[in-house]
Amino acid sequence: MRPYYTAGQIRAAEAPVLDRLPDGALMRRAATGLAGAIAAELRRRTGGLAGRSVCAVIGSGDNGGDALWAATFLRRRGVAASAILLNPDHTHAGALAAFRAAGGRVVQTPGPATDLVIDGVVGISGTGPLRPAAAEVFATVAAAGIPVVAVDIPSGIDVHTGAIAGPAVRAALTVTFGGLKPVHALADCGRVELIDIGLDLPGSDLLGLEAADVRACWPVPGPHDDKYTQGVVGIAAGSAAYPGAAILCSGAAVAATSGMVRYAGAAAAEVLAQWPEVVAVPEVAAAGRVQAWVVGPGLGTDEAAVTALMWVLNTDLPVIVDADALTILSAHPHLVGKREAPTVLTPHAGEYARLATGAGRPATSDTSDRVAAARWLADTLGATVLLKGNVTVIAEPRSAGGLTYLNPAGGSWAATAGSGDVLSGIIGALLAAGLPPGRAAAAAAFVHARAANASAADPGPAPAPTSASRILSHIRYALATL
Repeated sequence: MRPYYTAGQIRAAEAPVLDRLPDGALMRRAATGLAGAIAAELRRRTGGLAGRSVCAVIGSGDNGGDALWAATFLRRRGVAASAILLNPDHTHAGALAAFRAAGGRVVQTPGPATDLVIDGVVGISGTGPLRPAAAEVFATVAAAGIPVVAVDIPSGIDVHTGAIAGPAVRAALTVTFGGLKPVHALADCGRVELIDIGLDLPGSDLLGLEAADVRACWPVPGPHDDKYTQGVVGIAAGSAAYPGAAILCSGAAVAATSGMVRYAGAAAAEVLAQWPEVVAVPEVAAAGRVQAWVVGPGLGTDEAAVTALMWVLNTDLPVIVDADALTILSAHPHLVGKREAPTVLTPHAGEYARLATGAGRPATSDTSDRVAAARWLADTLGATVLLKGNVTVIAEPRSAGGLTYLNPAGGSWAATAGSGDVLSGIIGALLAAGLPPGRAAAAAAFVHARAANASAADPGPAPAPTSASRILSHIRYALATL
């Protein structure tokens, strides 16, 4: 499990370490790790250290001190080192003195032979976009195509939300200390390398699943399992106008190792033609025994769709509500609020706006903090909320533990029609198998992203746009490679 920490939590964990260590020791510990990461990046890009050149862009405070100390250590290893001081009167004095003593030069712009630029402008306490002087420097760096190593976070990106409100650094590598911060999942930070500086951090309610976590929780049939004990999922999806949604959703539930899939809806014939192992009936009331429901993909918003949604929500079973069912629900949010069984809502940004408005949030509210937005809706409706995006945010309501999961997709290959139908089917399979809703949604999002990336890379040699049906066909590959 990958935990993420707020700036306040990191500062609180640093305090006792600073008290124990001699003055400046923690900074030099961090800078040593930073220098090692930069050295490895130089070797990877250029093949060596001697004769290579780095330029550190230095702001005020400890972040600039880390960057200067790292440049000093690199200089002692034969790397040419220069520094741009954005605020000379507030540059870390001890680090600057060591830098000059090691032969480092203070310059106004990166030299033409610069191999890497170190972003030491702001740290985890900084807010807002780059100021004009820093923005000008990094515009020059970007125009010259010089890769950037960011210290802690790429400057100009909000550490808590990943939001970018103006000029910001685009990093090839971000080196952070002690613990990961939300920005490292929520924004493009390049590769992220975590340096252990000896902090004793508490548990976190903001997490990211790793492959081992997903592998450990994914249901695998044992010697005494049968089709019923593996989980039976009901699919209320599709319509005469959108039979494909039913096919994709049902197929994903099959591929995600459901013991049985029962389909209920107008696309029964089409689903059976594609997936003969599915048990198909024309309406939800005739579906028979299931252990979880998926409702909404391609369902439409007519009276029949409303009836199906209300019937499913009136059961005491776990339910995932997606697509058209979310549109219906936005006008009737009380249908979810009164449920005692687990409910998972899977909105994209537009669906979120409608749901949130229906639940009482002003339409003008700032939603740049996607974690806070997902948590608000989860707490308001008492449901787990999976907010779709390049970084999927899964928030449990506080009544169910209040954990929030971040799932960076690593690309936008899943941004294609029908992809959400596939995701819903996977979540439904996991809910039917008995996984808690937050973990089910997070694990499904992880595998869905992996399947999308695998689909885009197949057959190679480079990733190319893909489709929902191809993502579906790569689910088993994604599971096999966990």
